[in-house]
Amino acid sequence: MKIISRYVMSELLQVFLVALTALTLFMLVVGLVKEAQQQGLGMMQIAALIPYVIPEAMRFAVPGTMLFAVASVFGRLSASNEITALKAAGITPMATIWPAIWVAVVVSFVSVWLNDVAVSWGRDGVRRVIVGSVEEIIYGRLRQQRSYSTSKMSINVKGVEGRKLIRPTLSFQPGGEAASVTVSAAEAEMRADASNGTLTITCRNGTLHVGDVKAVFPDTIERVVPLDAVSRKETVSTSPSEIAMADFPKARLEQIAVINNIRQVSAAKTALGIFSGHMEQAVPAAVEAERQEAKHATSRLNRIIMEPWRRWANGFSCLCFVLVGAPMAIRMRNADFLTSFFLCFLPILVIYYPIFMLGVSRVKAGVLPPPAVWMANALIMLWGLWLLRRVIRN
Repeated sequence: MKIISRYVMSELLQVFLVALTALTLFMLVVGLVKEAQQQGLGMMQIAALIPYVIPEAMRFAVPGTMLFAVASVFGRLSASNEITALKAAGITPMATIWPAIWVAVVVSFVSVWLNDVAVSWGRDGVRRVIVGSVEEIIYGRLRQQRSYSTSKMSINVKGVEGRKLIRPTLSFQPGGEAASVTVSAAEAEMRADASNGTLTITCRNGTLHVGDVKAVFPDTIERVVPLDAVSRKETVSTSPSEIAMADFPKARLEQIAVINNIRQVSAAKTALGIFSGHMEQAVPAAVEAERQEAKHATSRLNRIIMEPWRRWANGFSCLCFVLVGAPMAIRMRNADFLTSFFLCFLPILVIYYPIFMLGVSRVKAGVLPPPAVWMANALIMLWGLWLLRRVIRN
């Protein structure tokens, strides 16, 4: 029994590690190429991104490679009649399946950790590398395309000589009711200060347009803008999907405090309208802004509460895939590992992921409780246990 278990575990780990390495490298290259195209990164920035992109690539690669490994190993064992020989010797097929289950449990915990590291440390690291390199990114894009733009700023130049921008035109969109600012100059230079999170643009000999007002400056003017205004990556993310697991209790309490504060302001406005005799301030329309703000804050709270459940469900999809993949591969008796994998993956693609996404969306909307994100996992596990029972009995 121990020899069989060690043999199966050895085969499983070999296939899993080889497939994981290949798929992670492929997804790593795809991720880096995507970031390089979107942000205009150079080789130094791409190299700096590699440690931060690896967890993101692995968290997507691990469940698929776990399924691929069990489909490959158990499909080959069944096709070569090794499972049949074990049954004839009076040994239950569970002797070969238990090692896969134990590996899947360990890998599931590792996958949960990867989900946490990828969305907190990994994405934050990618953001810091890109924002910290924004000066080089802008210069590189201007040398290649003569233009660079974000939602808040755009730069167009006639040429670039070293660090000097030739005949640049800079447009700033402050947002809100503030007037747009356009600067046209004979030349300009940029200097980023990552410690302060600012980019200083020094312009010489040009014109300044603020709304309908025009001014000429024959000497030098400087404009300091935040790095997040000129970077295509925000310096700080407030999305619940990028909160570290350890910070969720604190984030939940803070969001509840925000909601309570909004409701108190709304109640105070209504009470003030009643006591002051201004009944138009006591109608629901008078506090519509607070109601919408409370609605958005409640939606964020639902996402904060749901996110830890989602990460654990994502991680333990590895165990669910093994419970389905191993008995299916045994029953199909197909030595072709690609055929076994796709036949095992098809029902997971059709059933698991749609139900999982449905559960996530309903929990975000506050319609279902947070454990509902485990619906897909529970269904797949029940299906896998039913398949295991049939494999053992037949």
